[in-house]
Amino acid sequence: MSFIRKIIKTRTIRDEYFFLQLKKMLGFAPNNLLFYKKAFIHRSIKKVDKRTGLTQNYERLEFLGDAMLGSVIAAFLFKKVPGGDEGYLTQMRSKIVSREHLNELGRDLDLLRFVKSTVAKSKFGENIHGNVFEALVGAIYLDRGYLYCEKFIKKRVITPYVDVQKLEGKITSYKSLFIEWCQKHKKDFEYSVYDDTGNDTVKHFSVKLILEGKIIAKGRATSKKKAEETASKRAYFAFQNEISKS
Repeated sequence: MSFIRKIIKTRTIRDEYFFLQLKKMLGFAPNNLLFYKKAFIHRSIKKVDKRTGLTQNYERLEFLGDAMLGSVIAAFLFKKVPGGDEGYLTQMRSKIVSREHLNELGRDLDLLRFVKSTVAKSKFGENIHGNVFEALVGAIYLDRGYLYCEKFIKKRVITPYVDVQKLEGKITSYKSLFIEWCQKHKKDFEYSVYDDTGNDTVKHFSVKLILEGKIIAKGRATSKKKAEETASKRAYFAFQNEISKS
């Protein structure tokens, strides 16, 4: 006990605050704060481990957390839906761990408050929320192992967000759905980027979605991919009756 007290006493005020915030968020006490600190280091810091000479940021933990999320969610779906085939289970897992959903999880936990970066947080892309969420999961695995990692994912992902019946009808990519419909019915379509005349500080992309030579929808976002998805969503609702019948 005296050894444990000694460790607690040597924590800085900042570390103690970080520890308490993590404990509240995780539902259990972290053992090694270093894993969690690394989960919130942005590459812009350019931090290097003095002992190994290796770059220190959240990206490797993000890779690990992505794998752990996929594993836990796959096991959950395998037990939850005994009649689901491989294609169904894969599709459902993709919906649960979609980038949009992970970003939502990261925002809900306000993980950005812990991120250390030389870049202004207003300059971050939307995916930073999901990236650090995955990194946090990776840190949990290294610190406490698979069972605690599973416990956290069940508490923060599965229990509050996963409703299998609702997920079955959820559309994760309007672009994929629209393209599939066009290809099935041999319709010519094109996504065309055009000049953005907005005065935003952050660069935006504007996209026209052209069907059979006619502009049917437009989208604008901070990336070409997001702008295409926005245009596709608008096109989907404009042609919902035709698409749903196919």
